[in-house]
Amino acid sequence: MSSTFTKKPIPTDVDNVPLDVELRQVFKIFDGETAVCGVNLNIRKGEFFSILGPSGCGKTTTLRLIAGFESPSAGDILIQKKNVNDVPPYRRPVNTVFQSYALFNHLTVVENVAFGLKIKKLPKTEVRERVQEALVRVQMEGYANRFPSQLSGGQQQRVALARALVNKPAVMLLDEPLGALDLKLRKEMQVELSRLHQDLGLTFVMVTHDQEEALSMSDRIAVMSHGKIEQIGSPHEIYDRPATPFIADFIGDTNLFEGYVNNTEEARQNIVTSKGLKIVVDLPEYRPNVMVANTHSNYGAKKQRSEIPSGEVVVSIRPEKIKVTLDPPTHLVNCYEGQLEHTMFLGTHVLYVVRLNSGDLLRVKQPNTSASINHGTPVYVHWLAADCLALNT
Repeated sequence: MSSTFTKKPIPTDVDNVPLDVELRQVFKIFDGETAVCGVNLNIRKGEFFSILGPSGCGKTTTLRLIAGFESPSAGDILIQKKNVNDVPPYRRPVNTVFQSYALFNHLTVVENVAFGLKIKKLPKTEVRERVQEALVRVQMEGYANRFPSQLSGGQQQRVALARALVNKPAVMLLDEPLGALDLKLRKEMQVELSRLHQDLGLTFVMVTHDQEEALSMSDRIAVMSHGKIEQIGSPHEIYDRPATPFIADFIGDTNLFEGYVNNTEEARQNIVTSKGLKIVVDLPEYRPNVMVANTHSNYGAKKQRSEIPSGEVVVSIRPEKIKVTLDPPTHLVNCYEGQLEHTMFLGTHVLYVVRLNSGDLLRVKQPNTSASINHGTPVYVHWLAADCLALNT
């Protein structure tokens, strides 16, 4: 299998792309507990949309509402402009692929894939043709007569995909589809899922708690917390322009500093942390090549002035944006002295943990190209004002 893949470019004229899935102020309440709280989603035809969040945030319940396995306590769910609140799962133009695959162990691959078509009592010739086509799509035509127990985890996942594809759904729902696979196989299947999505042109809606998985595969991501959507945006927006401290901390790795805005100039803010660090932050509209995040955006946010943080804030700085040196840098903005406290070798990168003179611990991630630094060595850390972000608490 190929390990490289280039995703299709995101369309620029998104206003004319029809919607395949719409959730309008959807609530789901279980025994007095609100699992989904006023969710609004517009998922466009043909996009790969991921719902990302920690365990218990409501993402799987949201997917089950779209699939029809749960009914909304309030709000409306539309699939291809049709309200499906009262439509049972088997009458909705969707198919779900589960983490557990849910294959019938007593049936062969062909019989598993053909099962739904036979229930519909389609002609045998059509069943045979559609099953063959689906198996070719997922590169499993050579395993047609094997049983699930004779297949690897990745092969079983392909059969589950074929079984969903054979019904020709308008929307594919993926519930933690790669969660049961080991790391190497999971990465291979990420490539294959992305390729399959592009080849088919179907709308994919995936639920996952794996940030890397969502960032690498999705056109857009909705980040959920406590039953609500905190932000919707492209992977770049979610990672580079998180809307809240929760998203900054949940997506990838970051360093967070609590503080307050001391003063705001035309293009920058001066922030003082609780331990006395003075941090300079560029305002969003002055950041080069960065789109301002917009929680109501679809494929990408338009360049616009965002709300300027004020009062108490949290400053986020990604470890890979920070430089660590033995000599003081020539510029004085966001430059601090400290001592190397810990080193972690990560293969392609090295993670340094630096204790600043203020007492703060800072994680710094640098490519594995420079000479190693001994523990206890005095160092300088520094970053650009455009590379950190102030967020309202």
